[in-house]
Amino acid sequence: MHVLLVEDDPLVASGIQAGLESHDFTVDHVDGLEAARRAFQALPSDIVVLDRRLPEGDGLSLLGEWRAAGVTTPVLLLTARDSVEDRVAGLNEGADDYLIKPFDLDELVARLQALLRRAAGRSSPTIEHGPLRFDIQARSVSVAGQQVALARRELLLLEAFLQAPKRVLSAEQLRASLYGLNDETESNVLNVHIHYLRRKLGSGVIETVRGLGYRLGPPEAVRAPEPDGARA
Repeated sequence: MHVLLVEDDPLVASGIQAGLESHDFTVDHVDGLEAARRAFQALPSDIVVLDRRLPEGDGLSLLGEWRAAGVTTPVLLLTARDSVEDRVAGLNEGADDYLIKPFDLDELVARLQALLRRAAGRSSPTIEHGPLRFDIQARSVSVAGQQVALARRELLLLEAFLQAPKRVLSAEQLRASLYGLNDETESNVLNVHIHYLRRKLGSGVIETVRGLGYRLGPPEAVRAPEPDGARA
């Protein structure tokens, strides 16, 4: 899942980014309000981690803009301000959660995963799609009880589809979700990942919507892999 991290302290930002990427998040980092506006316009992220204290002003101003424009993306605020009044102000402005600096990375990851579950209308860390089970925390996939070995990018791609089961996702959205805004990739890399998902989970698990992109196939399209499918 793609995270937009808005944090002006380079040391804090690098630590958060490295930690989130180690938990299979794709992270784009910006250090100011205007950069955040441009980044979000270029790629509406799955979730935003937003520092309140930024060089151009309070992060709450940006959050207020997004909410006034109808943006419903989950936003977790980071702040060194720990008063009740500050927390209430952030939540009233539209924040979905609030974390006080300094914080433990595991808590940040757990809070982000909880926000994503809530946004998707789920209460469990496991996503089921027919016989397929995706354990988000364990980063494991099984079909009819049989474990399926997926590469990291394949896991991220499958997760993107499972989190938005009825949406058509464009190739640009999927590439950015996998690699971020600044990562240059070969034009066919997405097709390669989709090919291997279909090979391992069934040819109909990902549907091509001509001229628009891709979407998750119906639950009955999921198939247990052939004995050598997980090794492909």
